[in-house]
Amino acid sequence: MTPSYYYIGHFSKFIKPGAKRISTVSSRSHLLSTSFMNEDGSIATVVMNETDHDINYKMYIGMKGFEQYISAHSIQTIVY
Repeated sequence: MTPSYYYIGHFSKFIKPGAKRISTVSSRSHLLSTSFMNEDGSIATVVMNETDHDINYKMYIGMKGFEQYISAHSIQTIVY
């Protein structure tokens, strides 16, 4: 199976049918990110690190920020 298969499975686990894509901005050029608001009001943000290096980054939700860590060549989802 290809990595794309796993990525699609990851998205479908946290982003529910009827979800709407909302604005996401990444201040790290090495990270890809996207966010969706599910119909139940939860927000799922998917972050992907395509580099060969682990990356520490800050995620902001409104005015609150928190430190996050993502391993090299990985994808993670934060649901809030």
